Amino acid sequence: MENNSSSSRTDRKTIERNRRNHMKSLYSKLNSLVPHQTSRESAPLPDQLDEATNYIKRLQEKLEKMKEKKENLMGFERPNTSSNGGAAMAGLKPPQIDIHEKGSALEVVLITGLDFQFMFNETIRAIHEEGAEIVNASFSVVDDTVFHTIHAQVEEPAMGNRAARISERLKKFVF
Repeated sequence: MENNSSSSRTDRKTIERNRRNHMKSLYSKLNSLVPHQTSRESAPLPDQLDEATNYIKRLQEKLEKMKEKKENLMGFERPNTSSNGGAAMAGLKPPQIDIHEKGSALEVVLITGLDFQFMFNETIRAIHEEGAEIVNASFSVVDDTVFHTIHAQVEEPAMGNRAARISERLKKFVF
């Protein structure tokens, strides 16, 4: 019975040692992911955890600010009109998109107001991500309207499906 209790105590010690080693490994991994102002090894563990917590909170705040900025750029939140009446709203026009398939060529005409300039970049990105090669892209500005024209070449295999996918994806930007 003494041997059995000794074996049990040894097992518990081994389990506890493994747990401590695992925790030490996790703390070390967390510490390596956090940029440090001070020397890494000199800070006690609670200070390292506080630093990691503060870093994560700063990242969350930064993420929220970036989400707000993205929403503003995407036009979800309209800028406030200033004291000059509706003049600040003059550039706000909903975007329009026309997509024409001509064989393996794809022509995209994007018409936006001055406030939707990001749409051009998103359109280029979507076309590129779908595997089409952009041959030409141009724009012209008339008053507060921007006309973008993009010509892309769709690869021959599964061309019809790819062009349809691109069309659907681009229409989601506008509607």
